[in-house]
Amino acid sequence: MEENVSQKDKEKVEEEMIEQAFQQLLNDYLATKHRKRIEIITKAFNFANQAHKGIKRRSGEPYIMHPLAVAQIVCTEIGLGSTSICAALLHDVVEDTDYTVEDIENIFGPKIAQIVDGLTKISGGIFGDRASAQAENFKKLLLTMSDDIRVILIKIADRLHNMRTLGSMLPNKQFKIAGETLYIYAPLANRLGLYKIKTELENLSFRYEHPEEYHEIEKKLAATATERDKVFKEFTAPIRAQMDKMGLKYRILARVKSIYSIWNKMQTKHVPFEEIYDLLAVRIIFEPRNADEELNDCFDIYVSISKIYKPHPDRLRDWVSHPKANGYQALHVTLMGNNGQWIEVQIRSERMNDVAEQGFAAHWKYKEGGGSEDEGELDKWLRTIKEILDDPQPDAIDFLDTIKLNLFASEIFVFTPKGEIKTMPQNSTALDFAFSLHTDIGSHCIGAKVNHKLVPLSHKLQSGDQVEVLTSKSQRVQPEWEVFATTARARAKIAAILRKEQRTNQKEGETLLNEFFKKEELRLDDMLVDKLVKAHNMKNRDELLIAIGNGKIVLGDLDKNALKEKQGTNWKKFLTFSFGSNKDSKEPVEEKIPQEKEKINTKQILKLTEENIQKNYIMAECCHPIPGDDVLGYIDENDRIIIHKRQCPVAARLKSSYGNRILATQWDTHKELSFLVNIYIKGIDAMGLLNEVTQVISRQLNVNIRKLSIETTDGIFEGNIQLYVHDVDDVKTISTNLKQIQNIKQVTRVEA
Repeated sequence: MEENVSQKDKEKVEEEMIEQAFQQLLNDYLATKHRKRIEIITKAFNFANQAHKGIKRRSGEPYIMHPLAVAQIVCTEIGLGSTSICAALLHDVVEDTDYTVEDIENIFGPKIAQIVDGLTKISGGIFGDRASAQAENFKKLLLTMSDDIRVILIKIADRLHNMRTLGSMLPNKQFKIAGETLYIYAPLANRLGLYKIKTELENLSFRYEHPEEYHEIEKKLAATATERDKVFKEFTAPIRAQMDKMGLKYRILARVKSIYSIWNKMQTKHVPFEEIYDLLAVRIIFEPRNADEELNDCFDIYVSISKIYKPHPDRLRDWVSHPKANGYQALHVTLMGNNGQWIEVQIRSERMNDVAEQGFAAHWKYKEGGGSEDEGELDKWLRTIKEILDDPQPDAIDFLDTIKLNLFASEIFVFTPKGEIKTMPQNSTALDFAFSLHTDIGSHCIGAKVNHKLVPLSHKLQSGDQVEVLTSKSQRVQPEWEVFATTARARAKIAAILRKEQRTNQKEGETLLNEFFKKEELRLDDMLVDKLVKAHNMKNRDELLIAIGNGKIVLGDLDKNALKEKQGTNWKKFLTFSFGSNKDSKEPVEEKIPQEKEKINTKQILKLTEENIQKNYIMAECCHPIPGDDVLGYIDENDRIIIHKRQCPVAARLKSSYGNRILATQWDTHKELSFLVNIYIKGIDAMGLLNEVTQVISRQLNVNIRKLSIETTDGIFEGNIQLYVHDVDDVKTISTNLKQIQNIKQVTRVEA
């Protein structure tokens, strides 16, 4: 009886919690500028609540709390209207219950049904253990997105809520989801201008992948907070006085660099936290006198504050006159503060600030006014994606990488010979520019003139360049162009053209091979073709045919002899293989060992001990992990377990594309095995310095050096030391001790 009562109480509490969350959603929706369509939202909520009744999430709360939370994010953080809120409430109904898209269309109409259908298509369960399921999903996501951008905005909200509640997941699932988030969803949010969400997604992913480093940076930020506040107050006081004089309504905010960005900078620049100087930026957000004056006001503020502080000559970023492709507008200037440090100041109007925080969703808010030319940029981006999707790409991961190129890049502006302005991703080359004009121009491009000077196709363009493309009818697409091209569009086009050519060559090769066999009166069978493949050191039959087709291989007497070799020699090969040297006979035995290995349970954390590191696991060549690094395991096609560092770029791709083969791992080593690491040192050259370095490493710390190279230029030396260590603690000790040598200014562990 008591159990029933407590169960009823529990249900009552849950119902109240659900009702409260829904009321909160309605109140927030009513506070927006959207048309007030409460009935349909209430109808969607009641429908979803009924459909998910009695189902719990992993964390133990009622399932409906998830769609409610997603709808809340869609409404308040992305700023979408009732259609999207309904779709968010219903986004799991088709996937997790017996209702179909048709049911939803009958009750809620075609628009909401179309979005829910888009969201259902890109959810997990369709592929089971198919390798690149995630990448395939992502492809679908982009396909639906080109129909309705809201699909992707709701998907990002869904991912954000999953990241906020990631704590209740299994560790291997956490790595998979966090890895995917960093690889796909954060760049997408960035591309759609959702900066706030992008930052939160990055920080959350980082917190699960590198918990210790996250808390360390968090602690250091907290410790330096008072110092930062003081700098902020002193720096902004004269600016406030100046702004008051101008008579504009404004607010000034301090923006602290996000934990993930700090860590990223520490990794790429190899510097400690203490040497990151742009932790603080200042944001001035103002109300323009009237809409037409907005641009002028930005520059007036810039002029008046640059009278107080000296601006950095090369660091004025004007996104007011040329908004970024995701609609971002602001004026960024870097000023020299009185404390001798550069501080970035971002000047934006309230409208620009909304667009920066909420991205494209904010355009709907200001739709009456304008905002149209920015949407052109979004359409252009969606068109590029559509083009890439139309061209069937063999490998889903290549596809992911191709799209990622376009997600992350900052933009540059270049001019055509007639003075038209074109937006291109940063690091674009002359070849990319040619393909952005037209595929024909790209495929016949022989060079370019940048600012009237002749340059090769691989020339990197800078903002403000004027580019004229030179073409020739006889030019054909070359395989090395894939290396020159950096934009998704150009790469996709080049790959497609090359594939088409290869198919033609392959057919031609097949014809030539048939003729050769006929002439020599041989029967065309696989064994003979394999002989030719081996004789020409080709990987497979297709490669051989392509080489014959494009004239790289001309079949002649040598091939005839290879084919007509007596059978005897083959027997010899078999004999040496089976009874030959020890090495050969050992190999097949080794192959069998994995068969006996117990089945790996991906749900448990894998312990990395000295014994199994030597026997069963392979340390990845790309990132050379050592005990103490944050690592994960990946089960490859041959069921071998490969250990990667969590931040290794290869691991990032694996997490997004082969998420179900990722294992959570934990070191359990006791300083028995030695691992090779590379340490980079830099400092001021002095007599006897090398002696001091070796003294510290060999004498004090008793560590074996494998290789040492040092080079001095103009009084500054740089060196690389390869040495054997047991784990990360050893590396820290070595670094700390080396830093105590007077003239050494930088010590970092680097990849080989």
